[in-house]
Amino acid sequence: MPSPDITAGHVGLSVTDLDRSVTFYRELLGLELLAESHEPGRRFAFLGAGGQPLLTLWEQSEAAFDPRHAGLHHTAFQVPAIEALRELESRLRARGVEPRYDGVVPHAEGADAAALYFTDPDGIRVEIFSPSGAEGLTAPVAGAPSCGFF
Repeated sequence: MPSPDITAGHVGLSVTDLDRSVTFYRELLGLELLAESHEPGRRFAFLGAGGQPLLTLWEQSEAAFDPRHAGLHHTAFQVPAIEALRELESRLRARGVEPRYDGVVPHAEGADAAALYFTDPDGIRVEIFSPSGAEGLTAPVAGAPSCGFF
């Protein structure tokens, strides 16, 4: 049985271009650069908030993410309110990134949680969600959470 003291730590992603990914996540999510290495063959960056790592990026991939292979399905980050999701959607579109499902949607039909789904520069699927604010919005996927098939 899992310990009730367990909390989420950070997500580690393998990327093809560290500089591009650091810029993308810092500009989009406002994360701070906590640590980095530019040593050839050992490039990485730790991004976080308040000194705590949330995302580690490792430049060790030769090709973009492929959801047909076993491994990471998606990574998710929480924001406090739907207004933050709308702001993130604007930032994404300004970068030329089209969100999935045409923008902010409910996490599931009838759910109050709202989410924004998109892919990063390596095609890794990302979800940003708010615990509330989706009332009155229509879910894009019937019978399953919206995060399942984007």
